[in-house]
Amino acid sequence: MPETDPRPLTGEPVSLDLLNTRWMHDGVRQDLLTGTEGLRIWLASNGLDRRFPADAAALEHVLLAREALTSAVTTPGDAAGIERVDAVLAHGRIRATLTAEGPGEETEFEDPSWGAAWTAAHDYLNLLRTAPDRIRGCAHEACILHFFDTSRNGTRRWCSMAACGNRAKASRHYAKTREP
Repeated sequence: MPETDPRPLTGEPVSLDLLNTRWMHDGVRQDLLTGTEGLRIWLASNGLDRRFPADAAALEHVLLAREALTSAVTTPGDAAGIERVDAVLAHGRIRATLTAEGPGEETEFEDPSWGAAWTAAHDYLNLLRTAPDRIRGCAHEACILHFFDTSRNGTRRWCSMAACGNRAKASRHYAKTREP
């Protein structure tokens, strides 16, 4: 049984959730994906643990996907980031199907260890199709987390209002009270 997920922000779309496997805690960068146990936790958090393996090969591929997505998200339109995401996507495909229930789709991988990495990269494409301007990094200077802004007016700035948003408000308040 995997441990509980230690990350401060979970539940984002799988592509951004993969980026959020790195976070800051008391000024120190943390990384969930330092081994296969962390990969198991991440897969379980995203409902992927029954579909994809949590072995060393899968970890290597997920780490490649994370670096590709980091590049693509932090520098949109950058040719190197685009190439890196595309290289991950080259390891899987979607096959159209017809079932008794009607039309469907199945993902296929030559090597199943690419499944989770490909799924995260494919999810990023879906976010780009939906609302690329709502893929955001937290506005707090010390935070490295990402989120997909689902607020009605699209003005979310913080990964969590309770954490980063509150810290920013407290900092502003403290600065105001210190002014002569």
